[in-house]
Amino acid sequence: MSKTYVGSRLRQLRSEKGLSQVALARSLEISASYLNQIENDVRPLTVSVLLRITEVFGVDPTFFAPRDNTRLIAEVREVLLDEQLDTDPDAAEIAKLVADHPELARALVTLHQRYRTTTDQLGVLSEGRLGTLGTTGIISMPHEEVREYFYQRQNYLHELDVAAEEMTQRLRLHRGDVLREIAERLTTQHGVTLVKRIDLGDDVLHRYDPETRTMEFAAQLLPGQRAFRMAAELAYFEHGELLDQMVEEAGFTTAAAERIGRIGLANYFAAATVLPYRQFHDAAEEFRYDIERLSTFFSAGFETVCHRLSTLQRPQLRGVPLSFVRVDRAGNMSKRQSATGFHFTASGGTCPLWNVYETFTEPGKIVRQVAQMPDGRPYLWVARTVSRRPARFGQPGKMYAIGLGCELRHAHRLVYGDGLDLSGAAATPIGAGCRVCERRNCPQRAFPQIGKDLDIDEHRSTVTPYTVR
Repeated sequence: MSKTYVGSRLRQLRSEKGLSQVALARSLEISASYLNQIENDVRPLTVSVLLRITEVFGVDPTFFAPRDNTRLIAEVREVLLDEQLDTDPDAAEIAKLVADHPELARALVTLHQRYRTTTDQLGVLSEGRLGTLGTTGIISMPHEEVREYFYQRQNYLHELDVAAEEMTQRLRLHRGDVLREIAERLTTQHGVTLVKRIDLGDDVLHRYDPETRTMEFAAQLLPGQRAFRMAAELAYFEHGELLDQMVEEAGFTTAAAERIGRIGLANYFAAATVLPYRQFHDAAEEFRYDIERLSTFFSAGFETVCHRLSTLQRPQLRGVPLSFVRVDRAGNMSKRQSATGFHFTASGGTCPLWNVYETFTEPGKIVRQVAQMPDGRPYLWVARTVSRRPARFGQPGKMYAIGLGCELRHAHRLVYGDGLDLSGAAATPIGAGCRVCERRNCPQRAFPQIGKDLDIDEHRSTVTPYTVR
């Protein structure tokens, strides 16, 4: 067993149980001074003490596995790079802060997010355009708040995932019978009438009327899409109390965020129902994460499969930790979830060198990329466009780029790593956005990094792409 220092997490467990060091030391059959040294990272954790801790607290040994702090380090660094703080953070000091005091680092990031939200929305108020006031007095963006909730939980919600899998086991759902079994449960157990309509409207894909218990579907929905939406309704019927409890524990600041959060949780349950965890995990491993093969096998869409692949983080049955993103042509990021250390910046867009934007030039084709972030960590990214056809002539369609990425050390487990140089030597240098990216010689830089000067020498012979002319 390599040396493992777990001071902050052991203090967290002891605090949650309301135990003193003396009381816990007695339970672990070690001296109080020895426990103090473990909590202050002076002594590493030994196997024998680890086993006693898991017995006393009832936690899995993986609770003490080394944490990947890459994302939190990047978030703290982004906070300290804020132009209002006028600091030049040292990378080693940030890493030590995150390792020794992760909760303090997270609190720092949360406080800065609230500061940025307040500052940004003050401009809206000064222009006479009112937003939505939350209970804290901060004007919030409900979708962003809900998205951050899933992001901070690495896109895995154990309670909902297990509840959905248990329901599929009771229903004995098989791939070809998902739609029929869910429809039958809605009609027989909950008295819901299912109707396919051609006149729901251009932008309405399904609608549920609680008064008549009627669920209507647009005719253009595919069977897998109908199954997903019916499974979401099952979440409300059969696990409404769990959804309410999770929304309450999330502490959303507005009623709008609570409503959107509840929908997001129901949709998570739906995905876990039509793509049950263990069955989907095993197929993903067997198919080496071939998205299109999984899509055909489970009769699910490309985006749905990618999103589900980013949730495979169940303890003791983990898949490849993946990041998932959905962007449009303008660079608007409408979905972002991560089970890895990949950091999506909150203050500066994304990188034009990222392969997700290349997909718009070749719609429907999978594009692969080995990319490297400024911290030196390499990733494998797989991207493809998805589109929704218009319902009628003259109506604009929708097109997004879907990206799925993992650290390069996992790339050999994916079929998309075959034939690529996985050494990282030929990786494309990308960043989290120009405002926080430290690559000063990037040919695609749009404007300088926060707190840095323009690259113009005294003879004005060095002119960067973002220089005002």
